[in-house]
Amino acid sequence: MYYTGIADEAGALIDTQIRATRELGWDQIEARMVEVPGYPKANIHDLPEPAFEAAAEKLEAAGVRVCCFGSAIGNWAKKIDEPFDSSLEEARRAIPRMQRLGTRLIRIMSFAIREGEDQMAAERFRRVRELTEMFLGAGIQPVHENCMNYGGMGWPYMLELLENVPGLKVVFDTGNPVFNLDRSKPKPWPRQDAWEFFEHVRDHIVHVHIKDAKWDPARNEAVYTYPGEGEGCVKAILRDLLKSGYDGGLSIEPHLAVVFHDDSVQSSAEAQYGSYVEYGRRLMRLVEEARGEVGRA
Repeated sequence: MYYTGIADEAGALIDTQIRATRELGWDQIEARMVEVPGYPKANIHDLPEPAFEAAAEKLEAAGVRVCCFGSAIGNWAKKIDEPFDSSLEEARRAIPRMQRLGTRLIRIMSFAIREGEDQMAAERFRRVRELTEMFLGAGIQPVHENCMNYGGMGWPYMLELLENVPGLKVVFDTGNPVFNLDRSKPKPWPRQDAWEFFEHVRDHIVHVHIKDAKWDPARNEAVYTYPGEGEGCVKAILRDLLKSGYDGGLSIEPHLAVVFHDDSVQSSAEAQYGSYVEYGRRLMRLVEEARGEVGRA
């Protein structure tokens, strides 16, 4: 098992992401949004070629590897009843960059949830199959996240997706069930249970996002917390992973000072950096505590 993080939550600049990773004593990042001086911030598959090369050189010089691309492919901003072109183009741009960096995993999704009953499941499966075959053919493992998309509507939807897309694996986010509705249950849909979702997809997980939150009914939104302080069952999941011999990544996605898909949630650069590093330190302490508990069991 290894530690990593969605490093743009420490800061957009690649130098900041490297510094935070090294301060934590880690040597891997999960790359999503990246900023290189002289170029606008962009997802790593959308950076201009000179900016990508500059970022790659900085990572190599620092001895920091990219374990996973946090791509925008098929994500919650992409509709299943709209053309597929943008996701295919992102995949085609991502593959040579992943090969250049020696990156093994890429996070993808299964397109935005539709209003109403018809989720166009067959078309989703077709598209995700095509993407999965592209990546597997290039020696890259696609991993699907339980986020605001078809596979994130509840654990039965994730299992249905995996059944229809051979070779696809799961990146499980501990915090996403806290704010996602469980559409596999009768209406009115309850919020998902993180442990229930994890337990059903456990055998397909090869990467884990560590995020935690509490649901605030008065505000009708998730309030993000440090790991182990929310409703994401982080401690129980860590114990289970350790008992099972899990050897994948634990990737922090704090959301404490910045939320990737919500520009209204921001803070100072110093606070953002500090909360990211503190989050990583707290995760490492939780893992050591879980190791002790597993050892005594």
